Amino acid sequence: MIDSLRVRAAVATAAGLALALAFAPIDIWPLAVLAPAVLIWLWQGTTPRAAALLGFCFSFGTFGAGTYWLYISVHGFGQAPVWLALLLMLALVCIMSSYQALLGWSIARWLPAHGAARWLVGVPAAWLLVEWLRGWLFSGFSWLSLGLSQTDTWLRSFAPLVGMHGISALLLLGAGACVTTVLGTRRDRWLASASLLLPWPIGSGLDHVEWTQIAGAPVRVAVVQGAIPQDEKWLDSNRDTTLRIYRDLTRTALGTPLIVWPEAAAPDLANNLVGYLGDLYKEASSRGSALVLGVLRVDPPPTGRRGQEQYFNAVVALASHVSWYDKRHLVPFAEFFPVPSIVRRWLRLMSLPYSDFTHGADEQPPLPAAGLELALTICYEDAYGSSQLKVLQRATALINVTNDAWFGHSSARYQHLQISRMRALEAQRWMIRAANDGVSAVIGPRGEVTARAPEYQATVLRSELVPLKGLTPYARVGNWPVVSLALGAPWGEYAMGGAFPGVFPAQMRIAALVQIAVLALAGL
Repeated sequence: MIDSLRVRAAVATAAGLALALAFAPIDIWPLAVLAPAVLIWLWQGTTPRAAALLGFCFSFGTFGAGTYWLYISVHGFGQAPVWLALLLMLALVCIMSSYQALLGWSIARWLPAHGAARWLVGVPAAWLLVEWLRGWLFSGFSWLSLGLSQTDTWLRSFAPLVGMHGISALLLLGAGACVTTVLGTRRDRWLASASLLLPWPIGSGLDHVEWTQIAGAPVRVAVVQGAIPQDEKWLDSNRDTTLRIYRDLTRTALGTPLIVWPEAAAPDLANNLVGYLGDLYKEASSRGSALVLGVLRVDPPPTGRRGQEQYFNAVVALASHVSWYDKRHLVPFAEFFPVPSIVRRWLRLMSLPYSDFTHGADEQPPLPAAGLELALTICYEDAYGSSQLKVLQRATALINVTNDAWFGHSSARYQHLQISRMRALEAQRWMIRAANDGVSAVIGPRGEVTARAPEYQATVLRSELVPLKGLTPYARVGNWPVVSLALGAPWGEYAMGGAFPGVFPAQMRIAALVQIAVLALAGL
């Protein structure tokens, strides 16, 4: 082992940087096993304080390399000063790193110092719980969750069965197995080898399982990608040009049953575009097309009552009737500002004329269009997989509308596409992805990209999808099984030999109380 804490910290940071390469667009997926294995190995024989530092350094490397594009959004397009953009980016990275620091401290403080109970049960379970907590606590940020890295491997086939976090659990088990093969006993190594190797052939077999059923004939779709530069999108002088681009592109697609625009495609409130949208609606209806459009809208305060107008980032479906979806998970520091007013003048995105949006209702039905029932997400809402499960009871296809132009020519758009692919896998549904300048795509029920538009070009992507019904096992039960197994890990360790002789029964009672509290907070 490495004795110097400084050297360990440097190795932990390098391993964290390497983990970022496991995700799109680099996709060196074996690093999702190897990089965590390095950290588990570095945690051996450390004090809680040292383990916390190593965990922090590891995640600082991952999120520093994996979310650098926040700087482009805040400074390049948000027009915040360089110092403030760097401060906000580093703040997010440090917050994400603090989760792993807490994990390291807890492992060093509570888990057995050595053995399979630590490497194959305790550490993977604790790490998984931290990943899960990070995805919903304080509004959540599940970006760079380990399971996302496997959209092109056999492990992806576990997504409809146990979801993204279930795949993360398999990767963490593999990481623990790598450490066990180096440090464990002969018997432990046999167990570790099985844990590392068995999920892959099982995943290959699961790849052929049909969890959903066809619910109708194939439907032709068209995605309108306007490719409006972000720094021009909200200029008054460019408003009419942008509206003309989307109208003209849409007209070339008329006759296609379903036509989809990206997030906030029209550079004005829908309330100010009634005539424009109405004319498009008439043209589309006369040609047998339904429109699903990303727009902004405002609700005035009720007549005779005091109050402020409420702005929504929304999607409108113009089909046999008009229906709406309002974005539920808003982006902090972009769509709402959880800071004092004195700071807001620096943080507001000056190119966006409306400073704060209102959260949409937690439960919204799918939008009917072109014979489909469409489950909508806007922007990074599709990172919240479990919050979309209820609507799958009725939805026959998925749509994500987004504007990843906020992050320039960075890796953000490819990471976001990977998230969309995971959601299609979990639900085993087709997904339409409409982005302002890319990546616009149609994704199949096994996460495969079946059609993809060229990036940074104004174009219409044409493809087709098959409506599907029925629920995958994950869609029925969500994260319950995986999280429950992780929470039950202390009981498993106890059964494997009593990691804490004499005092463990008291800790078991504490663990039970913690489990109940965590489940209650998560609403599981």
